[in-house]
Parts: sequence; structure tokens; C-alpha cells
Amino acid sequence: MSELDQYDYHLPRELIAQEPLARRSDARLLVVRRDSESISHAHIRDLPELLGRGDILVFNDTRVIPARLVGRRVRTGARWTGLFVAAEEHGIWQVLSKTRGKLEPGESIEVISWDTRKKIELKLLAKQAGGIWAVLPEPEGDALELLARVGRVPLPPYIRDGEMVETDVSRYQTVFAARPGAVAAPTAGLHFTPELLAQLEGAGVDSSHVTLHVGIGTFRPITAERLADHPMHSEWCDVSAETIEKLHAARQRGGKVVAVGTTVVRTLETCASGGSLAPYSGPTDLFIRPPYSFRATDALLTNFHLPRSTLLILVRAFGGDRLIRQAYEQAIAERYRFYSYGDAMLII
Repeated sequence: MSELDQYDYHLPRELIAQEPLARRSDARLLVVRRDSESISHAHIRDLPELLGRGDILVFNDTRVIPARLVGRRVRTGARWTGLFVAAEEHGIWQVLSKTRGKLEPGESIEVISWDTRKKIELKLLAKQAGGIWAVLPEPEGDALELLARVGRVPLPPYIRDGEMVETDVSRYQTVFAARPGAVAAPTAGLHFTPELLAQLEGAGVDSSHVTLHVGIGTFRPITAERLADHPMHSEWCDVSAETIEKLHAARQRGGKVVAVGTTVVRTLETCASGGSLAPYSGPTDLFIRPPYSFRATDALLTNFHLPRSTLLILVRAFGGDRLIRQAYEQAIAERYRFYSYGDAMLII
């Protein structure tokens, strides 16, 4: 058995949530208490009672961009799908590409918006590592503006095979999303509403924001037999001095730093890699796996994650391997909804 095999589990397909709930805060919440090794059941809307006065919630304020691209190869008419990864200088894009047959430099792709009303062309320039192509959009222009014209919500493939509907435009986005750059949502944050945020503030629970732009590594499986050999993808993150001051103040008054999502954990732990929390802006490729000593995170709110994923490994490292195994078993037995549009777990 490889190290990765320990992070496998069987999930009935019908438990993979295909649609979000009508009201975000109605999601179920599995509450895992590490001190008593107890597991109980609640709802996201119960957070004002579950958290303590003086605690601070830390949210990822990244904004999902319409990074999924769908179209056809002009030369053959074959269907083509892609994922916008980044824009370089001179207007060149990096795009993760998928189609039948072999693509050739010089080919053109006609990209079509989800409502089929708008189009652009991508000229293939050169193939790079990992299935990524350098392409030049025609017409040229600001990448975010062009994506807003023809891009689609980058749903993970386990939700309707990645095919968006109009409501995904708003629902696959947190209510506090502010800084465009992610190609996947920080899904733990999807459960919050303005009303719930106001209730939490009224209960004395503080809040702050960091930024981590979720990248294509989210979609890449672990292929290494040993976890230490897995090349963790790099993502850009940013934590301001103001946020660091608020986190220090929360801990000084006896409050817990509650990370909303694994992206926030990775960001905070990157900031604390020098031994204590400090402002940071730049790339992180931190792969949190056992054994790991958490310096910046006291509690974690997170969705349920795919088997054999870096996210599940992080959660098991934080909550304790045996306890989180039990939590997942209970969630499946109680028919919780899994993954991006699913329910959540609070580890205290």
C-alpha cells in the first residue's frame, strides 16, 4: 500500500452535490471537536452559536474568473475545451487544452460563449509542459474583458461534467469575492450570506480577508507514490499587515483563528513559515501533510474533499487522522452532500 492509498474512500455517486442549496447557510455542518474527539451535527446558520466571542473568521476574497473555454477547431470542426491559466506579456495566454486528435502550432480555435452569442479566436503558438498551450487571442485585448465575453464558469467535472447553467455565475462565487484571479472557488466560503455575516458580527465574531488565487493544481491528481515526491502547484497569495494585526489581536484576547477553507490555511501557514505570523505577498507551494505543526490556524471550516487529494491530506493532518476518517464515515452514513456545492465540516 502506498502512502496515498491511505487517503482513499468510497463515496456513493449520488452524494456528490450537483446544485447549490437555495439558501447558502442551510448547508449541514459536521462539527468535529478534537479535544473530546466528538462529532455532532448542525447547520452553517448555527455558526454564531458554535463560535466564541472574540474568535476571528478568515475568508479568501479571491474572485473566480470565467476561465472555462469551449469551442471548436476551425480546421477540423472538432469540439475543443480549455481552461485559461494566465496572461503573459504581449497578450499571450496560457491555456490548458483538451480535444481529440493532435493539435498543431498555427491552428485556430473558435471559442464560443455559453449562450452562443459571442465568439473570439485563439491562435495556437506553442505547446508547453503539462498540456498547456501558448495562444494568442484575436481580437487582442484585456484578458479579463475577453473572458467576460466568452468564458464560462469553471465548474469541476464532477458537477454536470463541468457544464454551467446561468445560476452558476452567481452561485459559484462567494458573496465577498473581490480580487479576480481564481479558476476554482474557495468553496468553504460559498456557504456565507450577508445576513449570516451580520449575525456573526453581532455575536462578537470578528472577520478578515486574505487572498489566494486558486490555480490549475486544484484539478491535478497526485501521481507520486510517496507524498514527499508530489510537486505541489504554486499559487499567488496576499496577506496585509492589517490582517496580521487583527489575527494577533484575536489570539491575544483568547480568540481562535478560524480558517474558512484549505486555501486560507495554506495562506496563513505560509505567512507563519518564519515562526510567527507576518505579512506576505507572493507565491506559495506549501504542501501540508503529516507530520505538520500548525502555527497560524486554530480551527477550520471546510467542505468535504475528493479522495487521494492534497486537500484531504491537509484536513486529516489538521483534525487528526483517525478522527477525520470517522467524520467522513459519519458524513457518508448521514448522507451529507459532498464537494464544491455540498455541506461542510467545522474542526475545532
